[in-house]
Amino acid sequence: MPETEKPKEAASPFTVKKISKDGIKITLKLFKYLLPYKGTFILGLIFLALSTGTSLVFPKLIGSIIEVIEGKSPYSINQITLFLFVILIFQAIFSFFRIYLFTQVSEWSMTDIRSDVFSKIITLPISFLEQRRVGELTSRITSDVGQLQGLLSFTIAELFRQVATLVVGIAILFYTSWKLTLFMLATFPILVIASVFFGRHMRRLSKKAQDELAAANVVAEETLQSVNVVKAFTNEKLESERYRTILNRVVDLSLYAARFRGGFVSFIIFALFGGIVGVVWFGAGLVQSGEFGLADLFTFILYTTFIGASISGMGDLYAQINKTVGASERLFEILAEPAEIDIQDKNPQTIIPIQGDITYDQVKFNYPSRADLAVLKRIDFHIRAGEKIALVGYSGAGKSTIIQLLMRFYDVSSGQIRIDDRPISHFGLTDLRNNIAIVPQEVMLFGGSIYENIRYGRPNATRQEVYEAARKAYALEFIETFPEKLDTLVGERGIKLSGGQRQRIAIARAILKDPKILILDEATSSLDAESEKLVQVALDELMQNRTTIVIAHRLATIRKVDAIYVIREGQIAEAGSHQELLSLPNGLYANLIKMQFEDAENSK
Repeated sequence: MPETEKPKEAASPFTVKKISKDGIKITLKLFKYLLPYKGTFILGLIFLALSTGTSLVFPKLIGSIIEVIEGKSPYSINQITLFLFVILIFQAIFSFFRIYLFTQVSEWSMTDIRSDVFSKIITLPISFLEQRRVGELTSRITSDVGQLQGLLSFTIAELFRQVATLVVGIAILFYTSWKLTLFMLATFPILVIASVFFGRHMRRLSKKAQDELAAANVVAEETLQSVNVVKAFTNEKLESERYRTILNRVVDLSLYAARFRGGFVSFIIFALFGGIVGVVWFGAGLVQSGEFGLADLFTFILYTTFIGASISGMGDLYAQINKTVGASERLFEILAEPAEIDIQDKNPQTIIPIQGDITYDQVKFNYPSRADLAVLKRIDFHIRAGEKIALVGYSGAGKSTIIQLLMRFYDVSSGQIRIDDRPISHFGLTDLRNNIAIVPQEVMLFGGSIYENIRYGRPNATRQEVYEAARKAYALEFIETFPEKLDTLVGERGIKLSGGQRQRIAIARAILKDPKILILDEATSSLDAESEKLVQVALDELMQNRTTIVIAHRLATIRKVDAIYVIREGQIAEAGSHQELLSLPNGLYANLIKMQFEDAENSK
């Protein structure tokens, strides 16, 4: 992929929107994740209020020290200083519990959100997942949820603190001197307007940086998933530079944002301290006129500093809330998608036993994203329970699509597929797929042990049942040679095993599942002759007493099936046994056999 290639913003299903009423409503939905922890959250708010309250006592106590110096207080400096230390201790205790309780709520609620988003993603239909890149979806679970975590653990607490400081502080200032307070507040509109402008601009910059970071995640995901291809073409440098280029764009945006933030902070510092100088000037005049004392002026200045800091922090909080709204919108777009199955269903459908009789009745299909292109035009065939049939034909003829429709990865455009004379749409998806097992050409193994990968076929199986499945798949032959036997780790995507070994693990997994319908999707096409022979023996064991559909390019592997269907351009061009199809003059099947024979002769 060229380094300039990246998903267009307009085409992305996860575009960050401006903050709006709908966005706020979506963000409020997040708070349902707080409900299980509302007691802890409320307790955290109490400690937050206590922490904020103790911090607001400091300016008053500092002013009391000035009163002692002026001889206007009944308390000594030592008494006030001791009280300050007591307040400090309480503030430290309140701050500890506030941080711990909010972190507890944040971690558990984010765990719930991540779990819900991941559960939703894996229950969405194939048609949805094929239109999204893996890096884009994982970015939703990591980056977007991380921003929400900041909302619950930091932003809410800070917003409450800033608002409380602002309201209580201004009330105290009005009580101290309404004239000086009005003079001080006259400078605040400038800070407020600047903070709002800063927040909006920072939202745009954050969105751009987030998009670039998501693009970097996509590059990393795709490169690591296809690392064998990268290494085969010695493109490590190309991928490294491509990733670095995107990261450089992230850095450029971040540095620009830092310059903008630095300029804003400099402005705030100038405006804030300029306002304090003005307050000192105006307040000094009031002190000279005897309207209030020096201690009140000192206290007033400290509260003004507190309030100014609160207002200056509002801009950053606004930017954080904007980012949170964008992140929550993307997450709830996923959560709003209709799932195929409900994995939280506490009353699953009763498993209906099937015999494995399959009928395709005038099935037509167009992919939703390519409605004008007919993939299957009219497919009619019948497989009796226990029969074995093969689908052959050139690549792109529609063989794999026929299988995908049987498993209901997609629904037919017209016509009907029936199992035991019952439309497959009448089966629950879980019930349907529990009765079907597939052994693909490229076996996907998870990065655990051989035992875990076989047991994936039936997660509640015993160790003895897993062992027996491995024996029937003729996998014990190589498993027993490993020091850790069934507990041997297969590595990422099964990289530590050969192709033939991975295939026999997949066969063992299918045997353990014990399906009524078996699909072999070119299960031996990528193997050498010796591995193919061993795998074929295991497949013969697996196919016993099951309705089997075989997709094969190596036609020599399907001579023993009951019927062969030759697919061409989405239609059944020929049907019959191996011998019957060979006898057809100028037949497509006979031509395929001839081509493979010539290829075999030429390769010698």
